[in-house]
Amino acid sequence: MKVSLFSELSSLILLIMLAVVSCPAQTEKPKVTTDEKAEQIIQRAVQAVGGDRYLNVQSIIGRGFFTDFKDGISQIPTKFVDYILYPDKERTEFSGGGVRLIQTNYRDAGWIFDGAAKTLKDQNAGQIEDFRVAMRTSIENLLRGWWRKQGATLSYVGRREAGVGRRNETVRLTYPDGFWIEYEFAAADNLPAKILYQRKHKKTDSDEKEDIPEEDRLHKPITIDGVIVPYVIDHFRNGVQTSRINYESVEFNKAIADSLFAKPASFKAVK
Repeated sequence: MKVSLFSELSSLILLIMLAVVSCPAQTEKPKVTTDEKAEQIIQRAVQAVGGDRYLNVQSIIGRGFFTDFKDGISQIPTKFVDYILYPDKERTEFSGGGVRLIQTNYRDAGWIFDGAAKTLKDQNAGQIEDFRVAMRTSIENLLRGWWRKQGATLSYVGRREAGVGRRNETVRLTYPDGFWIEYEFAAADNLPAKILYQRKHKKTDSDEKEDIPEEDRLHKPITIDGVIVPYVIDHFRNGVQTSRINYESVEFNKAIADSLFAKPASFKAVK
């Protein structure tokens, strides 16, 4: 599971790409190309994380701590509560030191409440894109097959070293626009281990952008109601750690009202 906790998460939980609405008389469905070996790895991974129990999860409430890293050094952790309602809604609340921050996304829109600045704003294009990348790169996008509606290509990459005596099986998703994600699964137990991709970032000394490798490492698998969840997710950019998500609790299929994701009428109306 991967949760998109504010701008950094892009790494971590669990949302669907925009649904493709097609009419046979007007629009052809995206062509999906798959590799048999890669498909087998995905199916084994689905069974490893819980099979039908995993696929039947419709909502998630996660609580824990988000830690930002500066130059690879951890900063003060911030408490969070993350609400996810499939297929396309997520709300993450951060709190600490008397300050409250809420980021909410639904489909291709979203809003941010900043208690310290006393503002309630729509997300800008960059923040919406961060969320879009988080959806594309999530392990749920791969295992639940949402990528198939987007015409992505699935291929087998091979085995990679993962420590002494350990190997990871690797598959790659490639989208029609060229964006790709590689997913590594432990060969020993088929559990998700890593998510790798590249994003364009502005150079520090100019306005030019360059491709920078990003990576999520999934640790500490915990079984909850028959579903295996990584309780620690570390994000790296260009080989340097930038964040950590550390869950304290995860609940599945709890009732979450749609109103939780709707933008309030005003700053004072935020609950």
